[in-house]
Amino acid sequence: IYIWEAEQRSCLICGDRATGLHYGIISCEGCKGFFKRSICNKRVYRCSRDKNCEMSRKQRNRCQYCRLLKCLQMGMNRKAIREDGMPGGRNKSIGPVQISDEEIERIMSGQEFKDEANVPEHTWGNNGDSDHSSPGNGVSDGNQPSPASTLSSNRSVELSGYTAALREQYIGSAVAQHYQFLPHLFSYAAQPRSLYPQSHTLIGQLVAAEELAPLGTPMLVEDGYRVSQVELFALLCRLADELLFRQISWIKKLPFFCELSIEDYTRLLSSTWQELILLACLTVYSAQILGDLASVTDKYTPSDNELQGFSEEGMEVMEKLIYLFRKFHQLKVSNEEYACMKAINFLNQDIRGLSNVAQLEQLNKRYWYVCQDYTEYKYPHQPKRFPEIMMCLPEIRCIAGKLVNVPLEQLPLLFKAVLHSCKSSLNNHRTSSSPCVTKGATPAN
Repeated sequence: IYIWEAEQRSCLICGDRATGLHYGIISCEGCKGFFKRSICNKRVYRCSRDKNCEMSRKQRNRCQYCRLLKCLQMGMNRKAIREDGMPGGRNKSIGPVQISDEEIERIMSGQEFKDEANVPEHTWGNNGDSDHSSPGNGVSDGNQPSPASTLSSNRSVELSGYTAALREQYIGSAVAQHYQFLPHLFSYAAQPRSLYPQSHTLIGQLVAAEELAPLGTPMLVEDGYRVSQVELFALLCRLADELLFRQISWIKKLPFFCELSIEDYTRLLSSTWQELILLACLTVYSAQILGDLASVTDKYTPSDNELQGFSEEGMEVMEKLIYLFRKFHQLKVSNEEYACMKAINFLNQDIRGLSNVAQLEQLNKRYWYVCQDYTEYKYPHQPKRFPEIMMCLPEIRCIAGKLVNVPLEQLPLLFKAVLHSCKSSLNNHRTSSSPCVTKGATPAN
């Protein structure tokens, strides 16, 4: 809205170039995203100074408290943020809002969020299969929140300290809205039992649909050969083509292939193919990616211009990818878990234009419970394994969404930096049992 006018104006929060009317005021993309993450994730910040820090493009990230405070003081409307966490906002006709100092203080202190979240926590239904407890990606058709109800919903519930600690692992950034709030998931008490026959059958069908053979794209380079940016980019494109073709073949082999229309499958694939490729690279093909592809990227030396032009979006994607590589290496996700994660992520009923949302929700619920059943049976001494695996899905969606904003010419440098850092991390992991992400890492030469 009013893009033509915003191009002539500066962000009212930090002075950066404004991109439009966001949540009621003219602001830049950075402050728009910061405000949305802060409100959706009920962030409570602290200022180490006098709560009057300078807000500029260069200084805005130094104090989150003062940045959010200025957003509220300038009239950013938190009620214009969509409750489902998706882009686009709501109540677009509402402009800047005037709120009292008392209300601002309630938001900044977190008291406002506590009042909104003051509802009892739900437990699993007797049969574990009611509409009110379906593990979909949003609010179910019933009046109760699904296990993945978004954090911004008034029906949200506060979870245990473990949930908060888990969110903090995500490099201090906001977790994507999908699968963000999982009350059933974190309160469920796993008990030793046998794997249900139905789960065994369904998992076997999912694994059988997978093409788990090594990637066929040649990734061998002679010793001493220096790979150019163009050559590495072309290789990345060929790998993406092969992985995408495997996803298309996978869909045709799915045990529920006949339960949805071709039109729905087309919409699902067009919306999730990047996420499916990322998930595959992080899990079943990670050894080959960290081996063959990393060896190729080692032979590529970026220029000074490439290093200096590396964008903030690229840095953010790099940090998140490094974290997930390490997280998946720590979890050692099995083929069975991978197959379930892939199906759950693919069966996303939030995608617009789908004709059979109810069936999608039932399928999503089916494989959610199957994956939980298998994980708790296979790893009885890791009660937090299933939550940790499921919490990786929003990060993959978040990365896929941000990856499209990284300029194509920066992708070779991005992948070189990620793979170099991950290889170094794995080498250090042999002498350290607690890998961590180094914030602000610079791309390796």
